[in-house]
Order: sequence, then structure tokens, then C-alpha cells
Amino acid sequence: MTGLIWFVQIVHYPLMASVPKDGFRNYELRHRNLTTYVVLLPMMLELLSSFVLIFYSEAFMSRWETVLGASLVTLIWFSTAFLQVPAHSVLAQGFRHKEHSQLLKSNWLRTTCWTLRSALVLIWLSRLLALNTPHS
Repeated sequence: MTGLIWFVQIVHYPLMASVPKDGFRNYELRHRNLTTYVVLLPMMLELLSSFVLIFYSEAFMSRWETVLGASLVTLIWFSTAFLQVPAHSVLAQGFRHKEHSQLLKSNWLRTTCWTLRSALVLIWLSRLLALNTPHS
């Protein structure tokens, strides 16, 4: 999800301003449908797994780290529901510079949260690998 959100933030959302106005409404509607198709299941699995880890964490992850991870994912969902989805709903009526700008700015919250979560998961992975690596 982190790679996808960086692509969306740096490439996809900025390019929306280049879509011709007469085709933007259709573009936005197709964008929402196709994006939902791609991200909904992974986001749901990430949310579920982040909360499962709180209760079934391993030796290489502390309880506060799993709570932090779940909190980041929860913040991503709130941002999506209360910032990005409403902006996309307005844009579905036609391109508006103000809403497009708000979408670009507000999406930095998700980009940051997913980046921090990935860093956390990489820390866990490095600890797990260290635990399972034979020492000479």
C-alpha cells in the first residue's frame, strides 16, 4: 500500500489536473470505481491484521508498536473516509481546483501514515530475521 500511495500522491493525483474538463467527470467516476476495486480488500486485510497483531504479537514486536501500527492504519481509514472520499465526491461533479488542491494536501496524511507503518513493519521483519539467523 505504501508504494501505491506514493504513486498516487506523486503521479496520479497531480495528473488529474491534466484531464480535459469535458471528460473529467467520467474519468473521476471510473477512477473511484477502479481504485476501490484495487485497494478495498488489501486495506481491509491490513486493518484486520493490524488489530490481530495487538493481541497475538510475537517476541520481535512490542505491544506499544502493534498499537502504534493499528493506530496508523485507523488514521488512514479515517482520512480516507472523511477527507479523500468527500473530495472525490465533489470532483465527481466536475474538476474544481480547490477540491483538487485539498485532495493533494490531505493525501499527505495517508502517505505519511503508510510510510511510517511500512518502516515499523520493516523493523519487525529485521528483528524476526535476526532471531532466525544462526549466530556463529
